[in-house]
Amino acid sequence: MALRGLPFPRTESGDASLLPPAPWHYSGDLLTVEYRTDPSHVRAVLPPDVDLANDDEDPGAVAFIWADWQSCGDDHMEILDPVRSQYKEAFVVVRCRYEGQLYSRCVFIWVDRDFALVRGYLQGYPKKLGSIYQSRPISVGSAGPRLEPGGQFGMTLAAGDRRLANATVTLEGPADSNGFVNGHAMLHHRWFPSIELNGSDSLDEVVTMSGVNVELGPVWGGSATLELFESPTEELVRLAPLEIIGGYFRSVGTTFAGGTTLHSR
Repeated sequence: MALRGLPFPRTESGDASLLPPAPWHYSGDLLTVEYRTDPSHVRAVLPPDVDLANDDEDPGAVAFIWADWQSCGDDHMEILDPVRSQYKEAFVVVRCRYEGQLYSRCVFIWVDRDFALVRGYLQGYPKKLGSIYQSRPISVGSAGPRLEPGGQFGMTLAAGDRRLANATVTLEGPADSNGFVNGHAMLHHRWFPSIELNGSDSLDEVVTMSGVNVELGPVWGGSATLELFESPTEELVRLAPLEIIGGYFRSVGTTFAGGTTLHSR
């Protein structure tokens, strides 16, 4: 009897699996704060086999992104059961080089739902549980920002009962893109320790992935603020901002249909 489930629990039907069969479709609103930190601090959160971006590639550039997502499998059944489709995340992206190629890499990320957490482990994202909030744009009434000059968005992140980040974005007008840091294929490591707990890994891979069937909404750009706070269980303040580049809003649609293994140990 074949067992089905991605990744678990696995049963004959697969109906109890935490995740639907791939591909997975995503639609969401992204608020991005791009800034610069000390490049040595970026180097400190990269594995030894990954290089810092070149000097002419803005190696200290960071994107801190808040995202309000809906996701589903090919049958779209999660849309009719929204507790299985809606989640929020906040994640930190830097640029790096691996075997001479420029990549984007997520170095810290928090989500608020279990299916998003485990899906990230499969993809190589270092996800942790957190409390994430962001202002939603509105088109009627006054209980939120509008996508127009002067629209103000707020974003917060907490984890482990502690506030980790506050941010704002104030729109000034249309922009050409929602930043440059998160604009490349992702480079991730998939790690899982062996059951002997002897320092070896049962899974040790370098992987890359990009979204397919990408659909992008108009970009709004403007000014931004970002505060990071100390926590005994987090290292986010390693990447404290020295200079804010800008803030952006964009709606995004994409599909994850798998990635590519670059190296397996």
